[in-house]
Amino acid sequence: MLTETLALTVRELKKWIRTPASVFIALFQPLVWIALFGSAFNPTNLIPSSIATPEVMAQIRQSILGQTFGNAPNYITYLTGGILSLLLLFTSAFSGGSLVLDRRFGYLNKLLASPISRASIFLSRVFATVVKGMIPSLIVFFAALSIPDGLKLNPSFTLLDGLLIFLTLFLLSLGFSSLFTAIAMRMTKWESLVAVVNLLNLPLLFSSSALLPVTSMPDWLQAIAKINPISKAADATRTLIVQGSVDLSIIMLNLTYLIAFAAILTIAGGIASIIALRTE
Repeated sequence: MLTETLALTVRELKKWIRTPASVFIALFQPLVWIALFGSAFNPTNLIPSSIATPEVMAQIRQSILGQTFGNAPNYITYLTGGILSLLLLFTSAFSGGSLVLDRRFGYLNKLLASPISRASIFLSRVFATVVKGMIPSLIVFFAALSIPDGLKLNPSFTLLDGLLIFLTLFLLSLGFSSLFTAIAMRMTKWESLVAVVNLLNLPLLFSSSALLPVTSMPDWLQAIAKINPISKAADATRTLIVQGSVDLSIIMLNLTYLIAFAAILTIAGGIASIIALRTE
């Protein structure tokens, strides 16, 4: 099964690389989100400048960043963890897109007629999607450092912090890729997949701490946001960016949650996909 999964994963990645527009959008769009959202929707800019002197205004903004945004030096630094999580969500959402097209053009029937494991069809889509999400997230992370008044790492940031960040993002991507690939196994039309993705993406986005702290939400939404895996990934990532791995208890709690999230959805998605493929 390993050889089959690897071969099908390479096929998916070759199709992605041979579509430069997809690669460009995967890199460019998150940078636009960070630069535009981080600058135009910065909550600290909503304070009227007429209420105090520039020096006092700077103190007020710093106080807001400290008390509300976890001591992030600026809003873009707070936002980066959320945008990286959203990048992986949106990439994962279409993890089963190629499967729908393979079914439509008959390639899936050839795979089902060949002596390969059904699980390899599912896993290859999942692993290819994880790679397609992790590579842009790595590039976007470093590119965010070059944005004017952009991402600022804490002075004690280490290689371990960086590895923990991308482990967090990997787990999030693995879980969502498994979920959306399993959903796509039942889809016969691209339009149906797009409809389901649009139905799920925005609620997952706005019921998380990706853009704003959970404390800014009403109580009923806070309860949802606190169990949203995007919140767990965004919180762990921004904690590592702003504070580093000084306090591992919070980071490990979020990582444990994401490990369970990824494991459950990968196993459940694999079982559901195998059952779906057997009925083809």
